[in-house]
Amino acid sequence: MARKKVKLEWIVNDSARKATFKKRKKGLMKKVSELSTLCDVKACLIIYGPSEPHADVWPSMPDAMRVLARLKRLPEMEQSKKMMNQEALMRQRIRKLQEQLQKQDKENRELETTLLMRQCLEGRSLHDVPIEEVTALAWMTEITMNKVRERMGDAAFRAANSAKEGSSSAAEKEKGKTPVPAATAEEEIPRHDWFAEAMELSELMIGSRNEEVVQGNVDCKNPWLNVFYPLN
Repeated sequence: MARKKVKLEWIVNDSARKATFKKRKKGLMKKVSELSTLCDVKACLIIYGPSEPHADVWPSMPDAMRVLARLKRLPEMEQSKKMMNQEALMRQRIRKLQEQLQKQDKENRELETTLLMRQCLEGRSLHDVPIEEVTALAWMTEITMNKVRERMGDAAFRAANSAKEGSSSAAEKEKGKTPVPAATAEEEIPRHDWFAEAMELSELMIGSRNEEVVQGNVDCKNPWLNVFYPLN
């Protein structure tokens, strides 16, 4: 079962306050002892109780005096560098709470703006929306678009690198292949001497006495009949 969180405020009940003081004092001394043992540091603890005639000192009065004398030998700035009184402690806590509040407020505004963006995508009008929320919506839209552009740019960059690596590997493979003989290459890749065929066709057309071309002798589907654009 989880421990109940104690509210940090002055305890009104005398008996409860005294019991808490005794329990917390013992725990604090134990923590200082553990810190000194585990980290090998010189430490002392002096606690003045409200109803006790003498202060409680850990580990002993001579050891505590040696630690305090060492502290006094330090420069004044070094002495007060990490000291904190009740007022400074409260100011520190207030500052941390204000930072947490600002962070939570920012998260809430971002969630509200995200909800407004989704509602606008579903067809909501912005006529009844305050100008502050519209400005926040424009700001979030711009940030989202920038993120989308960055992701698209990264994807294009990765694709270009992949294509470049693929072409480089293909070129290396081509370099490693043995050259194919000319005769074999001609057998594998038939070539059309389109210029010679065109010249023969021209001679056939010029040499005809009647200047007529027999349709049956001409293959209209032959892609090499066009002298100027043989690949059409």
